[in-house]
Amino acid sequence: MNQISRLSWENAFRLSDFLCWSVFRVVKYRKKVIFENLRNSFPEKSEAELHCIAHDFYRHFTDLIVETIKFRTATPQCVRERIEGDIGMMEKYYDSKTNIIYLMGHRGNWELANLFSSLCFTHECIVVYRPLQNQASDQWFHELRTRFGAKLVSMDNIFKELQKPRDKPYVVVLANDQSPNPKTAFWTQFLHQETGVFRGVETIARRYNLTVLYADFSKVANKRGYYHVEICTITDKPKEVPNNAILETQLRILQRDIENQPHNWLWSHRRWKHKRPEILKPEQLLR
Repeated sequence: MNQISRLSWENAFRLSDFLCWSVFRVVKYRKKVIFENLRNSFPEKSEAELHCIAHDFYRHFTDLIVETIKFRTATPQCVRERIEGDIGMMEKYYDSKTNIIYLMGHRGNWELANLFSSLCFTHECIVVYRPLQNQASDQWFHELRTRFGAKLVSMDNIFKELQKPRDKPYVVVLANDQSPNPKTAFWTQFLHQETGVFRGVETIARRYNLTVLYADFSKVANKRGYYHVEICTITDKPKEVPNNAILETQLRILQRDIENQPHNWLWSHRRWKHKRPEILKPEQLLR
């Protein structure tokens, strides 16, 4: 990995092209999962259209691999330059001493987004993660994600962490589009499918009265490895909105953004591996 991190960006993307060919054309990594996800999410598209999306996704996927390795040693200036967009609202929230929960989906390069947040936000940056079983990999990502001062906290410990006294406002950063436990998830329609969503965001926002923001990271056309961030406010009054309305709003925005740039999402993930239970508890519904 050290050798890859020292490559120029031009040569890093040449390596990505080779990986794209070997991983998806030769090994055919998760091809069945990718096409099942695409067909279910875009039933109106032809097979030719789906193959175009898949082809672009393959390149995006291997770009993420080499970019992430590069960001392990990239300079702060390089990280700042790779994301464009207006983040001025974050300073306004900081000046008003507003604590924030900052949601993302698996669009763009989320490792870059984490680094960008810890570099460019004045808030204390708390990144929520799920520890990896492989200790070496977990340590590598821990060092990556904390290299510019972010605090890495597992989801199991986030409530305890937010109870600690602080000298300045904080922002909790997390991606919230993984596949959750179906027995505790919020269930809704997403990309034409019954979809479960982690409810932790709702609980955290309500308990600590956090303003909820959503950030989308789209790929900049004809600028490989560059992204554009668009931040919007879901709610600044989380205790006053209906149960699971935060999650519902997040998914509607995420679906819109996926439809606008469909190759820019993690289609290789088994997002819909769980089925909706026949009977749901009240807290699992929008109400």
